[in-house]
Amino acid sequence: MSKDDVISAGTSVGAVTLKVADLDAMTAFYRDGVGLSVLSQNGDRVALGSGEPSVVLEHSPLLKHAAEGAAGLFHTALLFETQADLARALHSVATKYPRAFTGSADHLVSEALYFDDPEGNGVELYWDRPRSTWQWDGSRVAMDTRYLDPNVFLQTHFAEAGDTPDPAQTSVGHVHLKVGDIPSARKFYSDILGFEVTAEFGSQALFVAAGGYHHHLGMNTWLSRGALDRAPALGLGEVAIQLPTSDDLGALRERLAAGRISTRDDGRTLTFDDPWKNEIAVAVAESVELN
Repeated sequence: MSKDDVISAGTSVGAVTLKVADLDAMTAFYRDGVGLSVLSQNGDRVALGSGEPSVVLEHSPLLKHAAEGAAGLFHTALLFETQADLARALHSVATKYPRAFTGSADHLVSEALYFDDPEGNGVELYWDRPRSTWQWDGSRVAMDTRYLDPNVFLQTHFAEAGDTPDPAQTSVGHVHLKVGDIPSARKFYSDILGFEVTAEFGSQALFVAAGGYHHHLGMNTWLSRGALDRAPALGLGEVAIQLPTSDDLGALRERLAAGRISTRDDGRTLTFDDPWKNEIAVAVAESVELN
């Protein structure tokens, strides 16, 4: 990839919008369970996060759950600044939503706990190890899935959190998507959008990032191999990506045009679909505001 084809190093993932059937139950999970703050509530739309939105819930009662094997959201990954904050969130979700827990893992670059929200959307809560400890082989970062005992993690770090009443500082660290095949995902997310490949696992999974992060986006076929275009359904509404400057947005607009990707452009946000109709909305970071 030439310099002009690489997305800006300052790129980050913004809010994930979910279309939901039960707005109250979903709001309660992300607020009372995960510990996000309600930043705004406007009719059938609730934005939750820490300072900036991380999860936006849109009430869509006429939609049904997606068919098994469909493309869409694998999980939204919420990044915590400290292990103590992560332990506090783990304790909160496990206590209030004991059936939500689905697993845990040490990924070498991070420690992660996994849950399903009340409507089956995957949620990862994680903490990054210091970047100085990440191991790289050229442009590829060493990641693995090793056992992480959630009880030991909680016993080790929960006491550090104390009785702090303030919500933890969180952000969307990355988003993992279900896609139909990896070659198409690589062409779209790396060759066209300009994210750099940081890890790949054959025909099963691909991880891409900007600015030397381990991954901002992951794509896998574990539950969706061969999936075609998504039909309207509950679950993923859109993934927001934030660029540092309007020049970066303009460069992306040119790459999308060269790749013959249809876009919707209101002058502020550039919206388009990936090959499976997972919707991506890109804007300059300082212009991202609550609606």
